[in-house]
Amino acid sequence: MIRRFGERVEAGRRYVRRPGVYAVLWRAGEVLLTHQAEPVPEFQLPGGGLDPGEQPIAALHREVFEETGWTMALGRRLGAFRRFTYMPEYDLWAEKICTVYLARPVRRLGPPAEAGHTAVWAPLAVACRIVGNEGDRRFLSLLA
Repeated sequence: MIRRFGERVEAGRRYVRRPGVYAVLWRAGEVLLTHQAEPVPEFQLPGGGLDPGEQPIAALHREVFEETGWTMALGRRLGAFRRFTYMPEYDLWAEKICTVYLARPVRRLGPPAEAGHTAVWAPLAVACRIVGNEGDRRFLSLLA
């Protein structure tokens, strides 16, 4: 069973299952986060949903680059969590299945390619406080 974080499930609401992959990008006591300006300003672990037919690790590399401008070296799988949430950018109520990996940032190739995202380095203790969802906080806390 995958642990759930966040909002309660609303009875009678239809949720679309949305698998995604996320990275804890760790280097020298700091974590590379992405700040998403819209629809709600929020610090997050870089990552996101899988495109149709896309393999999870390929999706993770793509999402990290799009949201931070960095390439990464994959470490190990830390675990997974689920959250039920409304995704206004897709007008979708989703059951997000979030698989989280530990990774190492390798090289910055430029600014984030995805509009509205900013790459932000934060000390681990700060990152644990500022990320916008409980699941992200839980996996960051594993490094503390």
